[in-house]
Amino acid sequence: MRNNKFFNLYAILLSILTFTSAMFASPGETPRKIIVFQKSFSNKAAQVDLIKKTGAIPIKPLKIINGMAVYLPEQAQSALEEHLGAEIVRIDEDIIVHGTAPGGGEQPLQELPWGIDRIEADIAWGDSNGTMVNVAILDTGANLDHLDLIDNIKGNYNAISSRKSAADDHGHGTHVTGIIGAVNNAIGVVGVGPQVNLYPVKVLDRKNEGFLSDIVDGMQWCIDNNMQVINMSFGSLATNQAYHDAFIAVHNAGIVQVAAAGNTGGAILYPAKYPETIAVSSVDLADQLAASSARGAEIDLAAPGVGINSTAIDGLYTTMSGTSMAAPHVTGAVALLLATDGTLTPSEVKVKLKNTAEDLGLPTIEQGAGLIRADLAIQ
Repeated sequence: MRNNKFFNLYAILLSILTFTSAMFASPGETPRKIIVFQKSFSNKAAQVDLIKKTGAIPIKPLKIINGMAVYLPEQAQSALEEHLGAEIVRIDEDIIVHGTAPGGGEQPLQELPWGIDRIEADIAWGDSNGTMVNVAILDTGANLDHLDLIDNIKGNYNAISSRKSAADDHGHGTHVTGIIGAVNNAIGVVGVGPQVNLYPVKVLDRKNEGFLSDIVDGMQWCIDNNMQVINMSFGSLATNQAYHDAFIAVHNAGIVQVAAAGNTGGAILYPAKYPETIAVSSVDLADQLAASSARGAEIDLAAPGVGINSTAIDGLYTTMSGTSMAAPHVTGAVALLLATDGTLTPSEVKVKLKNTAEDLGLPTIEQGAGLIRADLAIQ
Protein backbone atom coordinates (compact mmCIF):
# COMPACT_ATOMS: atom_id res chain seq x y z
CA MET A 1 0.00 0.00 0.00
CA ARG A 2 2.80 2.36 0.94
CA ASN A 3 4.57 1.46 -2.27
CA ASN A 4 1.46 2.37 -4.27
CA LYS A 5 1.20 5.71 -2.47
CA PHE A 6 4.85 6.38 -3.09
CA PHE A 7 4.47 5.46 -6.76
CA ASN A 8 1.43 7.74 -7.14
CA LEU A 9 3.23 10.64 -5.47
CA TYR A 10 6.24 10.07 -7.69
CA ALA A 11 4.04 10.06 -10.79
CA ILE A 12 2.37 13.30 -9.76
CA LEU A 13 5.70 15.00 -9.11
CA LEU A 14 7.06 13.73 -12.41
CA SER A 15 4.09 15.12 -14.32
CA ILE A 16 4.46 18.50 -12.59
CA LEU A 17 8.17 18.63 -13.43
CA THR A 18 7.48 17.65 -17.03
CA PHE A 19 4.82 20.37 -17.40
CA THR A 20 7.06 22.97 -15.74
CA SER A 21 10.00 22.16 -18.01
CA ALA A 22 7.75 22.61 -21.03
CA MET A 23 6.45 25.92 -19.72
CA PHE A 24 9.94 27.35 -19.28
CA ALA A 25 11.76 25.56 -22.08
CA SER A 26 14.34 27.62 -23.93
CA PRO A 27 13.67 28.93 -27.47
CA GLY A 28 16.06 26.34 -28.82
CA GLU A 29 14.06 23.50 -27.29
CA THR A 30 10.49 24.69 -27.83
CA PRO A 31 9.07 25.73 -31.22
CA ARG A 32 8.30 29.42 -31.54
CA LYS A 33 5.08 30.27 -33.38
CA ILE A 34 2.81 33.20 -34.20
CA ILE A 35 -0.85 32.90 -33.26
CA VAL A 36 -3.13 35.09 -35.40
CA PHE A 37 -6.51 35.82 -33.85
CA GLN A 38 -9.87 36.67 -35.36
CA LYS A 39 -10.52 40.41 -35.68
CA SER A 40 -13.42 40.05 -33.24
CA PHE A 41 -11.05 38.51 -30.66
CA SER A 42 -8.73 41.45 -30.02
CA ASN A 43 -8.69 41.76 -26.23
CA LYS A 44 -5.08 41.23 -25.18
CA ALA A 45 -5.93 39.81 -21.75
CA ALA A 46 -8.34 37.30 -23.28
CA GLN A 47 -5.72 36.28 -25.84
CA VAL A 48 -3.11 35.69 -23.14
CA ASP A 49 -5.62 33.74 -21.05
CA LEU A 50 -6.50 31.45 -23.97
CA ILE A 51 -2.84 30.83 -24.77
CA LYS A 52 -1.94 30.00 -21.18
CA LYS A 53 -4.91 27.64 -20.79
CA THR A 54 -3.65 25.55 -23.71
CA GLY A 55 -0.14 25.26 -22.22
CA ALA A 56 1.53 27.66 -24.66
CA ILE A 57 3.80 30.41 -23.33
CA PRO A 58 3.19 34.03 -24.45
CA ILE A 59 6.24 35.97 -25.64
CA LYS A 60 4.84 39.26 -26.91
CA PRO A 61 1.68 40.71 -28.49
CA LEU A 62 1.77 41.58 -32.19
CA LYS A 63 -0.85 44.29 -32.47
CA ILE A 64 -0.14 45.05 -36.12
CA ILE A 65 -1.52 41.63 -37.15
CA ASN A 66 -3.75 40.99 -34.09
CA GLY A 67 -1.44 38.18 -33.08
CA MET A 68 0.80 36.82 -30.35
CA ALA A 69 4.27 35.28 -30.48
CA VAL A 70 4.42 32.17 -28.30
CA TYR A 71 6.56 29.23 -27.32
CA LEU A 72 4.43 26.28 -28.34
CA PRO A 73 5.22 22.93 -26.69
CA GLU A 74 4.09 19.93 -28.72
CA GLN A 75 1.27 19.05 -26.32
CA ALA A 76 -0.13 22.60 -26.59
CA GLN A 77 -0.29 22.60 -30.39
CA SER A 78 -3.35 20.36 -30.60
CA ALA A 79 -5.07 22.27 -27.79
CA LEU A 80 -4.66 25.54 -29.69
CA GLU A 81 -5.78 23.98 -32.95
CA GLU A 82 -9.14 23.24 -31.32
CA HIS A 83 -9.75 27.02 -31.36
CA LEU A 84 -9.09 27.41 -35.10
CA GLY A 85 -12.06 29.02 -36.79
CA ALA A 86 -13.34 30.36 -33.47
CA GLU A 87 -10.89 32.66 -31.67
CA ILE A 88 -7.89 31.76 -33.84
CA VAL A 89 -7.45 32.32 -37.59
CA ARG A 90 -4.22 30.34 -37.98
CA ILE A 91 -0.91 29.33 -36.42
CA ASP A 92 2.11 30.57 -38.40
CA GLU A 93 5.79 29.75 -38.14
CA ASP A 94 7.92 32.40 -36.43
CA ILE A 95 10.29 32.51 -39.38
CA ILE A 96 13.98 33.22 -38.79
CA VAL A 97 15.42 35.91 -41.08
CA HIS A 98 19.08 36.78 -41.71
CA GLY A 99 20.97 39.97 -42.45
CA THR A 100 21.98 40.12 -46.11
CA ALA A 101 25.70 40.97 -45.89
CA PRO A 102 28.99 39.35 -44.88
CA GLY A 103 31.62 41.21 -42.85
CA GLY A 104 34.69 43.05 -44.15
CA GLY A 105 38.01 44.59 -43.22
CA GLU A 106 38.72 47.80 -41.31
CA GLN A 107 39.18 51.01 -43.36
CA PRO A 108 39.29 54.05 -41.05
CA LEU A 109 39.79 56.53 -43.91
CA GLN A 110 38.09 59.88 -44.42
CA GLU A 111 36.30 59.85 -47.75
CA LEU A 112 33.16 60.34 -49.78
CA PRO A 113 32.16 56.69 -50.25
CA TRP A 114 31.90 55.73 -53.91
CA GLY A 115 28.28 54.67 -53.56
CA ILE A 116 27.24 58.09 -52.25
CA ASP A 117 29.09 59.70 -55.13
CA ARG A 118 27.65 57.28 -57.73
CA ILE A 119 24.01 58.03 -56.89
CA GLU A 120 24.84 61.78 -56.82
CA ALA A 121 23.64 62.19 -53.24
CA ASP A 122 26.19 64.95 -52.66
CA ILE A 123 24.68 66.88 -55.59
CA ALA A 124 21.24 66.48 -54.03
CA TRP A 125 22.41 68.12 -50.78
CA GLY A 126 22.10 71.48 -52.47
CA ASP A 127 18.32 71.06 -52.23
CA SER A 128 17.84 68.43 -49.53
CA ASN A 129 19.94 66.73 -46.86
CA GLY A 130 17.10 64.78 -45.29
CA THR A 131 16.48 67.16 -42.39
CA MET A 132 13.60 66.16 -40.05
CA VAL A 133 12.81 62.87 -41.84
CA ASN A 134 12.45 59.91 -39.44
CA VAL A 135 14.29 56.83 -40.69
CA ALA A 136 14.09 53.49 -38.88
CA ILE A 137 16.76 50.85 -39.44
CA LEU A 138 15.47 47.38 -38.57
CA ASP A 139 18.71 45.48 -38.05
CA THR A 140 21.21 44.40 -35.39
CA GLY A 141 21.06 47.86 -33.81
CA ALA A 142 23.83 50.44 -34.07
CA ASN A 143 26.84 51.76 -32.20
CA LEU A 144 24.82 54.49 -30.51
CA ASP A 145 27.97 56.43 -29.54
CA HIS A 146 29.76 56.36 -32.89
CA LEU A 147 31.12 59.85 -33.58
CA ASP A 148 29.80 59.72 -37.15
CA LEU A 149 26.28 58.72 -36.03
CA ILE A 150 25.60 60.10 -32.56
CA ASP A 151 24.38 63.54 -33.68
CA ASN A 152 21.76 62.00 -35.99
CA ILE A 153 20.52 59.18 -33.72
CA LYS A 154 17.35 60.54 -32.14
CA GLY A 155 16.03 57.37 -30.50
CA ASN A 156 16.18 53.59 -30.59
CA TYR A 157 14.23 50.46 -29.72
CA ASN A 158 15.17 46.87 -28.93
CA ALA A 159 12.40 44.53 -30.09
CA ILE A 160 14.29 41.47 -28.82
CA SER A 161 14.54 42.79 -25.26
CA SER A 162 12.54 45.98 -24.75
CA ARG A 163 14.33 46.86 -21.49
CA LYS A 164 17.65 47.13 -23.31
CA SER A 165 18.90 49.68 -25.83
CA ALA A 166 19.44 48.93 -29.50
CA ALA A 167 23.21 48.77 -29.03
CA ASP A 168 24.75 46.71 -31.83
CA ASP A 169 26.38 43.40 -30.89
CA HIS A 170 27.19 42.28 -34.45
CA GLY A 171 28.17 45.23 -36.67
CA HIS A 172 25.77 44.79 -39.58
CA GLY A 173 23.32 47.42 -38.34
CA THR A 174 26.00 50.02 -37.60
CA HIS A 175 27.31 49.72 -41.15
CA VAL A 176 23.84 50.03 -42.70
CA THR A 177 23.01 53.02 -40.48
CA GLY A 178 26.13 54.90 -41.60
CA ILE A 179 25.29 54.48 -45.29
CA ILE A 180 21.92 56.10 -44.66
CA GLY A 181 22.89 58.93 -42.37
CA ALA A 182 26.51 59.30 -41.27
CA VAL A 183 27.15 62.92 -40.35
CA ASN A 184 28.83 65.26 -42.85
CA ASN A 185 31.78 66.25 -40.67
CA ALA A 186 35.56 66.12 -40.73
CA ILE A 187 35.90 62.42 -39.95
CA GLY A 188 35.23 59.06 -41.53
CA VAL A 189 32.43 58.88 -44.07
CA VAL A 190 29.18 60.64 -44.92
CA GLY A 191 25.75 59.12 -45.50
CA VAL A 192 23.22 59.63 -48.27
CA GLY A 193 21.14 61.84 -45.96
CA PRO A 194 23.61 63.50 -43.58
CA GLN A 195 20.95 65.21 -41.46
CA VAL A 196 18.22 62.56 -41.24
CA ASN A 197 16.78 61.47 -37.91
CA LEU A 198 18.11 57.95 -37.35
CA TYR A 199 16.23 55.38 -35.24
CA PRO A 200 18.02 52.02 -34.93
CA VAL A 201 15.51 49.25 -34.15
CA LYS A 202 17.16 46.04 -33.01
CA VAL A 203 15.40 42.99 -34.49
CA LEU A 204 18.47 40.84 -35.28
CA ASP A 205 20.81 39.31 -32.71
CA ARG A 206 24.59 38.91 -32.42
CA LYS A 207 24.42 36.16 -35.06
CA ASN A 208 22.73 38.59 -37.49
CA GLU A 209 19.48 36.67 -37.43
CA GLY A 210 16.10 37.15 -35.77
CA PHE A 211 12.55 35.94 -35.43
CA LEU A 212 9.69 37.25 -37.53
CA SER A 213 7.76 38.16 -34.38
CA ASP A 214 10.53 40.55 -33.29
CA ILE A 215 10.51 42.15 -36.73
CA VAL A 216 6.72 42.58 -36.55
CA ASP A 217 7.16 44.12 -33.09
CA GLY A 218 9.72 46.54 -34.51
CA MET A 219 7.36 47.45 -37.35
CA GLN A 220 4.62 48.22 -34.83
CA TRP A 221 7.07 50.52 -33.01
CA CYS A 222 7.68 52.32 -36.32
CA ILE A 223 3.96 52.95 -36.77
CA ASP A 224 3.54 54.11 -33.17
CA ASN A 225 6.54 56.45 -33.35
CA ASN A 226 5.86 58.18 -36.67
CA MET A 227 8.62 56.72 -38.81
CA GLN A 228 8.51 57.76 -42.47
CA VAL A 229 10.83 55.19 -44.03
CA ILE A 230 12.17 51.83 -42.87
CA ASN A 231 15.34 50.11 -44.07
CA MET A 232 15.24 46.30 -43.99
CA SER A 233 18.55 44.70 -44.90
CA PHE A 234 17.47 41.18 -44.05
CA GLY A 235 15.48 38.42 -45.65
CA SER A 236 14.30 34.82 -45.78
CA LEU A 237 13.30 32.34 -48.43
CA ALA A 238 10.27 31.39 -46.34
CA THR A 239 7.09 33.43 -46.04
CA ASN A 240 3.66 33.16 -44.49
CA GLN A 241 0.53 35.28 -44.16
CA ALA A 242 1.57 36.90 -40.86
CA TYR A 243 4.79 38.05 -42.53
CA HIS A 244 2.98 39.65 -45.47
CA ASP A 245 0.15 41.11 -43.36
CA ALA A 246 2.66 43.13 -41.33
CA PHE A 247 4.11 44.74 -44.46
CA ILE A 248 0.66 45.50 -45.79
CA ALA A 249 -0.22 47.22 -42.51
CA VAL A 250 2.94 49.35 -42.51
CA HIS A 251 2.36 50.29 -46.17
CA ASN A 252 -1.21 51.31 -45.34
CA ALA A 253 0.14 53.41 -42.47
CA GLY A 254 2.02 55.52 -45.04
CA ILE A 255 5.55 54.32 -44.28
CA VAL A 256 7.97 53.63 -47.14
CA GLN A 257 9.64 50.22 -46.84
CA VAL A 258 12.99 49.55 -48.53
CA ALA A 259 14.24 45.95 -48.61
CA ALA A 260 17.46 44.23 -49.68
CA ALA A 261 16.83 41.69 -52.44
CA GLY A 262 19.22 39.16 -50.90
CA ASN A 263 22.61 37.62 -51.68
CA THR A 264 21.37 34.37 -53.17
CA GLY A 265 22.69 34.94 -56.68
CA GLY A 266 19.19 33.95 -57.73
CA ALA A 267 15.81 34.07 -56.01
CA ILE A 268 14.72 37.29 -54.29
CA LEU A 269 14.14 37.00 -50.56
CA TYR A 270 11.14 38.11 -48.54
CA PRO A 271 10.25 40.86 -47.67
CA ALA A 272 11.81 42.34 -50.84
CA LYS A 273 9.54 40.08 -52.87
CA TYR A 274 6.41 41.76 -51.45
CA PRO A 275 4.92 44.51 -53.64
CA GLU A 276 4.65 46.80 -50.60
CA THR A 277 8.44 47.18 -50.46
CA ILE A 278 11.04 48.76 -52.73
CA ALA A 279 13.26 45.80 -53.68
CA VAL A 280 16.92 46.69 -54.23
CA SER A 281 19.63 44.74 -56.06
CA SER A 282 23.38 45.37 -55.77
CA VAL A 283 25.77 46.70 -58.43
CA ASP A 284 29.54 47.24 -58.40
CA LEU A 285 31.88 50.05 -59.47
CA ALA A 286 31.52 48.99 -63.11
CA ASP A 287 27.70 49.26 -62.94
CA GLN A 288 27.40 45.49 -63.22
CA LEU A 289 25.13 43.35 -61.08
CA ALA A 290 27.06 41.86 -58.16
CA ALA A 291 27.47 38.12 -58.66
CA SER A 292 25.84 37.41 -55.29
CA SER A 293 22.87 39.73 -55.81
CA ALA A 294 19.40 38.25 -56.09
CA ARG A 295 17.53 38.93 -59.32
CA GLY A 296 13.97 38.61 -60.55
CA ALA A 297 10.85 40.37 -61.74
CA GLU A 298 10.26 41.97 -58.34
CA ILE A 299 13.46 44.08 -58.42
CA ASP A 300 12.53 47.77 -58.38
CA LEU A 301 15.91 49.52 -58.29
CA ALA A 302 19.65 48.89 -58.21
CA ALA A 303 22.15 50.60 -55.91
CA PRO A 304 25.86 50.40 -55.04
CA GLY A 305 26.56 47.38 -52.86
CA VAL A 306 30.13 46.22 -53.44
CA GLY A 307 33.09 47.47 -51.38
CA ILE A 308 31.06 50.02 -49.43
CA ASN A 309 32.92 51.86 -46.67
CA SER A 310 30.80 52.86 -43.68
CA THR A 311 30.66 53.05 -39.90
CA ALA A 312 31.82 50.07 -37.82
CA ILE A 313 30.79 48.66 -34.45
CA ASP A 314 34.20 49.48 -32.93
CA GLY A 315 33.72 53.21 -33.57
CA LEU A 316 35.89 53.18 -36.69
CA TYR A 317 35.08 52.23 -40.31
CA THR A 318 34.89 49.07 -42.37
CA THR A 319 34.07 47.85 -45.86
CA MET A 320 31.21 45.45 -46.55
CA SER A 321 29.43 44.14 -49.64
CA GLY A 322 25.92 42.87 -50.32
CA THR A 323 22.38 43.95 -50.99
CA SER A 324 22.36 44.98 -47.32
CA MET A 325 24.60 47.85 -48.40
CA ALA A 326 22.58 48.62 -51.54
CA ALA A 327 19.22 49.03 -49.79
CA PRO A 328 20.33 51.88 -47.46
CA HIS A 329 21.45 53.94 -50.47
CA VAL A 330 17.81 53.86 -51.59
CA THR A 331 16.54 54.49 -48.06
CA GLY A 332 18.70 57.59 -47.81
CA ALA A 333 17.42 58.80 -51.17
CA VAL A 334 13.84 58.30 -49.95
CA ALA A 335 14.65 60.50 -46.96
CA LEU A 336 16.02 63.22 -49.25
CA LEU A 337 12.83 63.04 -51.32
CA LEU A 338 10.48 63.11 -48.31
CA ALA A 339 12.33 66.13 -46.94
CA THR A 340 11.21 68.01 -50.05
CA ASP A 341 7.65 66.65 -50.03
CA GLY A 342 6.44 64.82 -46.96
CA THR A 343 2.96 64.26 -48.40
CA LEU A 344 4.08 61.56 -50.84
CA THR A 345 2.59 58.11 -50.28
CA PRO A 346 4.76 54.96 -50.39
CA SER A 347 3.41 54.15 -53.85
CA GLU A 348 4.14 57.67 -55.11
CA VAL A 349 7.68 57.49 -53.71
CA LYS A 350 8.32 54.22 -55.53
CA VAL A 351 7.02 55.61 -58.81
CA LYS A 352 9.12 58.77 -58.45
CA LEU A 353 12.31 56.83 -57.75
CA LYS A 354 11.73 54.45 -60.64
CA ASN A 355 10.88 57.24 -63.08
CA THR A 356 14.12 59.07 -62.24
CA ALA A 357 16.42 56.01 -62.11
CA GLU A 358 19.43 55.74 -64.41
CA ASP A 359 19.21 52.92 -66.95
CA LEU A 360 22.41 50.87 -66.68
CA GLY A 361 21.54 48.77 -69.70
CA LEU A 362 21.09 45.67 -67.56
CA PRO A 363 18.11 43.31 -67.82
CA THR A 364 15.14 44.49 -65.77
CA ILE A 365 15.38 41.37 -63.60
CA GLU A 366 18.78 42.69 -62.48
CA GLN A 367 18.32 46.46 -62.25
CA GLY A 368 14.57 46.97 -62.15
CA ALA A 369 14.02 50.51 -63.42
CA GLY A 370 17.73 51.25 -63.04
CA LEU A 371 20.20 52.80 -60.62
CA ILE A 372 18.79 55.04 -57.88
CA ARG A 373 19.62 58.71 -58.56
CA ALA A 374 19.15 60.90 -55.51
CA ASP A 375 19.74 64.13 -57.40
CA LEU A 376 17.07 63.43 -60.02
CA ALA A 377 14.55 62.03 -57.55
CA ILE A 378 14.22 65.28 -55.63
CA GLN A 379 13.71 67.47 -58.70
